[in-house]
Amino acid sequence: MTAIATETPISTTEFSATSSRLWMPEQVLFTPAALDEEWGQQILSRVQSLNLPVEKLPRNRLTGLRGETERETYDISKRTLAVVTAPPSQFKLSPIPPSADWQFHLAEGCPAHCQYCYLAGSLQGPPVIRVYANLPQILANLGAYEVPERATSFEVSCYTDPLGIEHLTGGLAECIRYFGTRENGYLRWVSKFDAVETLLDLPHNGRTRCRISVNAAPISNRFEGGTASVTARLQALRRLALPKTRGGGGYPIGLVIAPIMPMDDWQVHYGQLLDAIATALDFDCDLTVELISHRFTPGSKDVLTTWYPHSKLDMDEDKRSVKRNKFGGVKYVYDAVTMKTLRQFFEREIGQRLPNAQILYWT
Repeated sequence: MTAIATETPISTTEFSATSSRLWMPEQVLFTPAALDEEWGQQILSRVQSLNLPVEKLPRNRLTGLRGETERETYDISKRTLAVVTAPPSQFKLSPIPPSADWQFHLAEGCPAHCQYCYLAGSLQGPPVIRVYANLPQILANLGAYEVPERATSFEVSCYTDPLGIEHLTGGLAECIRYFGTRENGYLRWVSKFDAVETLLDLPHNGRTRCRISVNAAPISNRFEGGTASVTARLQALRRLALPKTRGGGGYPIGLVIAPIMPMDDWQVHYGQLLDAIATALDFDCDLTVELISHRFTPGSKDVLTTWYPHSKLDMDEDKRSVKRNKFGGVKYVYDAVTMKTLRQFFEREIGQRLPNAQILYWT
């Protein structure tokens, strides 16, 4: 048992301390191209060691994932892991401000069931969890995007929760090892899961920032199905940040508080969340904070209402302001007064509880 077991536990005023169960798909599909990859063979060995049902597909296409309704398609997809190869388009990276300079992907799709899911409407086809068997080639491609003599950051969590599938793929650890050898490249990932044990002893050399996504209890308890509890996530973040001499990973860490919603008594609930964070991180650590208010698009609302037809998530356009991007896309956000009130609260309260934390952005 590591030293962390003797550390002071987090207050559980509103949060349960339950860890998430590891996601185990009911079927694992491999395309022929994936099986031709050495990394694909490693994933095959992992899932076979877990006695998961494996199907080797005859062609490089995923079929049979659609049900009679969109909800049935969702259910089938969320129980499926598909090991495929990343298409050529994945090797042309896109910037992802304000999170990082560039985004890349080791997978697409997420095993969690968040009713506000940001992937809704962003990915094509059924929301099956697709893992890329050509990860070594994906990593080798990143060096071309590094800027000499300047830190270049790479986000790997845009289209998946990499920790939620790590026990099946080992991909996140492979990314951490890769960036541990870089001079100017830095990795960023975020998760709502807590199984960090296999990451603690990796040679990251301070070039990976591990972030955990958290929210107030009324939101996390109601809208974040299939994830670790907030308390378990914070304990995981603590373990990642503690020095190796204290049984931790010695990583730079981060908090993503999202999606922020002004529910009833929101100041009380978010105050309790920040108290729990301060208790978990009661030691010197390299900590950043990202603050993201809830927003949605017409397309994401349409998808989410088919995935979660009985959800109580507030997506009433009449209560929101419209924000348009340069391409004419529409996004519904809170009005300017609400946004200002929320931002001022978080900046003040974080400054009081976590004075050494760096707030990266509010959006």
